[in-house]
Amino acid sequence: MNRFVESVGRSFESCDIESYGPRVVMGFYDGNTVTALWNYAQHYAMSDNSFGTTFGPSTPGAVNLVSGQTHGVKVASGMKLAQVAFGDSMPFLAGGSVISDPDPAFDDCSSPQWGMISMTGRNVGDLLNDHGITWGWFNGGFRPSSRAADGTAQCKSGHKRLVDSSGPSIPDYVAHHQPFQYYATTANPHHLPPTSTAMIGQTDQANHQYDLADFFAALNSGSLPAVSYLKASAYQDGHAGYSDPLDEQMFVVSTINALMRSPLWSSTAVIISYDDSDGWYDHVMGPNVMASATSHDFLTGGGACGDGARAAYQGRCGYGPRLPLLIVSPYARANYVDHVTTDQSSILRFIEDNFNLGRVGDHSYDEIAGSLAGMFDFAHRRTEGPLMLDSLTGTASARTRR
Repeated sequence: MNRFVESVGRSFESCDIESYGPRVVMGFYDGNTVTALWNYAQHYAMSDNSFGTTFGPSTPGAVNLVSGQTHGVKVASGMKLAQVAFGDSMPFLAGGSVISDPDPAFDDCSSPQWGMISMTGRNVGDLLNDHGITWGWFNGGFRPSSRAADGTAQCKSGHKRLVDSSGPSIPDYVAHHQPFQYYATTANPHHLPPTSTAMIGQTDQANHQYDLADFFAALNSGSLPAVSYLKASAYQDGHAGYSDPLDEQMFVVSTINALMRSPLWSSTAVIISYDDSDGWYDHVMGPNVMASATSHDFLTGGGACGDGARAAYQGRCGYGPRLPLLIVSPYARANYVDHVTTDQSSILRFIEDNFNLGRVGDHSYDEIAGSLAGMFDFAHRRTEGPLMLDSLTGTASARTRR
């Protein structure tokens, strides 16, 4: 866990902050910059022992969030090798598991340039549908900017960052950040809108896949799905290559403030999580709970991640790097740091347990995921009002008693 600089760092002719800052491998931000996250952590609950389910970038993290299972890949025809940031080529797969960032096969806005795959097996959306629980994934830029003559969706909307308003526009939608588009059962390939606001969370032509604007439409109508996943537009998603903590803070705070102003807040829990460490690396070594032995494994030696010979599936080396995890809720413990070992699939397990969904099965990480329950106190709803923050500064702007 101490070789990130030489392994994934980049060198630049210029080291000025404008060209180098977003790409610093060992960059560090404290409460002076990530003020909102600092304030949420002090007033609500956080974990100091949560990890990526497996090693890898955004796609494995996003897929683990909703299924705990990165194995079972089908390669779309015409797939090419990924070109990583340094120009090196690498396959997307190791032992039949996805380890990199190919685009989802069931998405008009995917690019064959990066390769495309689909996932077999089940995800939490399937479980929620089986039990009649409303749910949705809400993604910035999911609403098509236009459509081709054949109805194919085009995703070309974009925004500039706060800290670089004169710079290029960052495309809003990143296809490989949308895990449900990898599964035939939960995909909305043509990015079709919900048939009405009342149908958001129900099964219709949108198939539970929406634009972020649809989340706020549902919130304003007082009819949020029971389970909602929110993914910011790229410029606000905290990715070190093209986003930044201040733009990320604008998204997080404005969203939570809107929830706190709603009558629905009294029964809401917000889990702030990340799909990978990409760009901000951590020194803590997580427990090796899933072994692997492929040419891409190096954790415990060349071609090794523990005793991979006994692994049910290869290419799922985990746990990966330590990641932030915060819970903001009227039922979150106050100023509480949880030390239970958890991972991205712990969020999946929390949803499964809360709605009695059962498990995904097929050696999903949800079988061994640590519990988030210790970060909550469901016996005592907090009586003080929600913590309203300023979305630009992250400082407390008001505390409203309900």
